[in-house]
Amino acid sequence: MACTGCCCLASDPDIVDARGQKCPLPVLRMEKRLASLAPGARLTVLATDPIAKVDIPLYCRQNGHAVTLAEEAGVLRFEIVRSLADKA
Repeated sequence: MACTGCCCLASDPDIVDARGQKCPLPVLRMEKRLASLAPGARLTVLATDPIAKVDIPLYCRQNGHAVTLAEEAGVLRFEIVRSLADKA
């Protein structure tokens, strides 16, 4: 079944849309989604809270996940690859 519109963005299994949410919600939502993914799976997190720029990479380093960050128009875009080790 095809899905159109922004309502699907938040329910897409590989995207966590945390725009407009303040710390610690972006990290908590990311952590919950990562725990449900298979090792090696990819996850995109969108956030606008500047603290996420510190918190998300720190969480990823502490748990062995690879993370890259891009920023455009005030939106932080984290691309995360879940660790192959079962830490999440």
